[in-house]
Amino acid sequence: MFQDEAGFGRISDPSNCWAPPKMRPIVPNQRVREYKTVYGAVSPLDGDSFFMVLEKSNTENMSLFMAELSNRYPNTLILLCMDNASWHKSNDLKIYKNIERFFIPPRTPEMNPIEIVWREIRKYGFKNQIFDSIDAVIQRFNDVISHHITNDKIISLTLWPWVEKAYDSNVDKSRILMAA
Repeated sequence: MFQDEAGFGRISDPSNCWAPPKMRPIVPNQRVREYKTVYGAVSPLDGDSFFMVLEKSNTENMSLFMAELSNRYPNTLILLCMDNASWHKSNDLKIYKNIERFFIPPRTPEMNPIEIVWREIRKYGFKNQIFDSIDAVIQRFNDVISHHITNDKIISLTLWPWVEKAYDSNVDKSRILMAA
């Protein structure tokens, strides 16, 4: 699984939109600095995903995320690919026997397929939108992942040729049970 965190909040992100010829589009905009951090993990092989909304990115919340991920897949050995954030490598991070961490090279977010999933979530639910509350932001996030981010969508976004090739050539499939 590929793991990352992303912020979702009330700071709007104006994007391109359609308007009739010779008309300037009107796009809502706000600058309310209120947000939540979403921890996520996706599996390019079967499209399974796990998301968890927390307050911020830190070691304590990363430990909580990993505990929930471990509990969701108790009989699965998970190779969790992540970036080099300090809370991913902290000595205080709780380690789980069914999760093995693997770190992508520093300063290479383009190597992490979950970045494309974040982009899709923003495209479907956050483009040119404003929200009355942080609860509305979280509700929209949950709606998007429930209705637009299907297993097939995750596979199509994240099963890059090098991911598939690495899995096919380097993994002892007898040690990994695919999550159903």
